[in-house]
Amino acid sequence: MEQRKNPRFPVRFRSSFTSLNIVGGDGNITDLSLRGCRVESQTEVKPGTALELRIHPSEDEPALKIREAVVRWSRAQQFGVEFVTLEPEEWARLQHTVTHLELQPYQQISPEDPVQQV
Repeated sequence: MEQRKNPRFPVRFRSSFTSLNIVGGDGNITDLSLRGCRVESQTEVKPGTALELRIHPSEDEPALKIREAVVRWSRAQQFGVEFVTLEPEEWARLQHTVTHLELQPYQQISPEDPVQQV
């Protein structure tokens, strides 16, 4: 069994993707790591296809743009991509997003915490 180099985190982010004259569509990112993600989409995408991928982690900020993501597998309305090319600013944003996901379980306020929830 293949071991992943980077942990994947369950998410539900909107996404869109395009490939030069081959395919384009929308979907949802259902897990995310520093090196790739899983996309659920009604659009069929074949392994080996190079995509430009836009990930929308929130409505409050612009989409994260992966300049090149290569489809590594595809089955039943979902496919997995490996991130190949990102601009340095986008790489920093991806790292920030994944770090935030990694810390989320530890940042929840416990009932005993004296800080009041608003």
